[in-house]
Amino acid sequence: MKTTVELPDSLLREVKRMALRERTTVRALVERGLRTVMSGRRPAGRFVLRKASFRGDGLAAGASLRDWEGIRDLTYSERGA
Repeated sequence: MKTTVELPDSLLREVKRMALRERTTVRALVERGLRTVMSGRRPAGRFVLRKASFRGDGLAAGASLRDWEGIRDLTYSERGA
């Protein structure tokens, strides 16, 4: 893919001299430089799930996880419902 990149004249002259010394092209040096920069980047930090537990003793004695109506009633019973 072709693109246009604006460089300071002094940098371009230096890159052209380097390309001649290394018997390569400016394009190859630019590509190598970009790949070097990209490979040195660290990926975004790992996702860490925050602790979102709540206080309490867990499921009330005698309650069943299959009895959602009972769980709902227990949940809201302390809130005046």
